[in-house]
Amino acid sequence: MVALIADGVSLGYAGHGVVHDVSMQLAPGRVTALVGPNGSGKSTLLRALARLHPLDSGSVLLGGADRPVSLLSAKEFAREVTLFAQSRPAPQGLTVREVVEFGRHPYRRAFRAHTPGDRDAVERAMASTGVTAMAHRSVGELSGGEMQRVWLATCLAQDTAVVLLDEPTNHLDLRYQVETLDIVRDLVEEHRTAVGIVLHDLDHAARVADQVVLMAAGRVHACGSAVDVLTAEHIAEVYDIDVQVSVDHRAGRIRIDPVGRHPARIRSLKPATTAARSSTHPTPRKDLP
Repeated sequence: MVALIADGVSLGYAGHGVVHDVSMQLAPGRVTALVGPNGSGKSTLLRALARLHPLDSGSVLLGGADRPVSLLSAKEFAREVTLFAQSRPAPQGLTVREVVEFGRHPYRRAFRAHTPGDRDAVERAMASTGVTAMAHRSVGELSGGEMQRVWLATCLAQDTAVVLLDEPTNHLDLRYQVETLDIVRDLVEEHRTAVGIVLHDLDHAARVADQVVLMAAGRVHACGSAVDVLTAEHIAEVYDIDVQVSVDHRAGRIRIDPVGRHPARIRSLKPATTAARSSTHPTPRKDLP
C-alpha cells in the first residue's frame, strides 16, 4: 500500500513562484481531486508529483519519509506511479495496441518479448477504456477523443499503485466522460489505487473524489470532503463568481450552478407551437362563400 506525499512543496518557472508550501497526501483507495481556476498551480503540482518539474523546496515521498522519489530510478518510479498528461505527442505508424503496450515498458527487460502478464494487462486496459474494437487501427486515424482514451489505456496498462490524471475528461463526449470517472472509481474501490486527478469541472470532482483540494494562486484554499470544500462561499472566493450549491439527496450528489448575467431558464414553447400551427392550418377567411 503506497501513498504519494507532498511535504511543503514550492516550485515555479524562471524564478516566478507558482506553487507555495503545499502539503498533501494521495492515500491508497482514495481519489484526491485538485481543482481551482486557471493558473492556480494544480497541473504544475501534479507534474511535480510525477517528477516532471523540479522543486524549489520541500519534498515528494513515496510511502514514507525514508523514500523520497528523487532517489528512485526512472524504472523504479514508473513501476509505482503513472501520469496521464494533458498533452502527449501523437505517435505515427503505430496501432492502438502497440501504443497501449508502451505502458508495460517499466516491466520489460531488454530484447525480451511481452509476457502473458503483459498481454493480460494490455487487454484489461483496452477493455476498461472501450478501445478493444480499434486495437488494430492506426492511431493516426483516431479523433482527439479516441486518442485520449488510448492514452488512458496506456496508463492503466502500466498497472501502478499511484495514478496521476491531468484533466482526463477533456475532449471526451458525455458518455466517455462518465465512463472515465467510473474507471477512476473502479481503480480505488477494486484495486485500492491512490489517485490524484486534476479537474476543471467541479461537478465531476464532486462525483468522483473522496478528498478535494481547492487551490488558488498556488496555495491550498480548502481541503476536505466535497461537501465541505465545494461550498458557495469557497467557490465565490476562488473563482470570483456567484454560485448556488445544493445537495440532491435522492441522487446522492452535490449540484453546483453558476449564476451568470443570463441565468439558464426554461423558455415556454407554447408561442412557437401556436405560430407553427397557425401557419399550417390558416384560419378560414369569413368573406369567402
